Amino acid sequence: MSTTTRSGVEKQNPGQLNSVQLNIVTLINMERATATGSLSDAMYMMDNSIGGKGQGTSSLETVCKQGQVINWIVRPIDMEKRLDGTWPPMPKINNIVFLDTELGDEEDVAERRIFNELKIYGMPDRMRDKYTPVYYYWAGTVMSTAKPGLYRYRLVMELEQEGKKERLYLNTAIHPSIRVIPV
Repeated sequence: MSTTTRSGVEKQNPGQLNSVQLNIVTLINMERATATGSLSDAMYMMDNSIGGKGQGTSSLETVCKQGQVINWIVRPIDMEKRLDGTWPPMPKINNIVFLDTELGDEEDVAERRIFNELKIYGMPDRMRDKYTPVYYYWAGTVMSTAKPGLYRYRLVMELEQEGKKERLYLNTAIHPSIRVIPV
């Protein structure tokens, strides 16, 4: 899709150019999440959007523009190397699923695309040390054709478990959202 600007120049991805990337940072209390098998009271989200709501909660509402890049960053609350030389377990975003909120059923997957996934781009640091932050992230672009409005999503988290090889997969029970505003 392309549009023509006032100066007659055609833009391939309207709204994407000159757009500040948004970061949504999610902190996970790994001990609580793995003990309870739930992200309730174990997940805290913040972003750098202007006008968003729910900072520090799991029901964050991020305000973004059509065509804007969003980076989801996830890390555990406890990041320090332990006295025994081991590192605490890490969380990872396994998937981001946008939900069909128009019909009132927030468990159904949205039928139309709202978001172009970039998934992980670049390369997260794989080597932990006390000077280098290590985290996983997921990225994408809000489609320039996304209608303005509120879009809820579900995070699917993959959690390492202390002393186990099996991963624990948890979905957010309270759904965060993005509020798309027109460019």
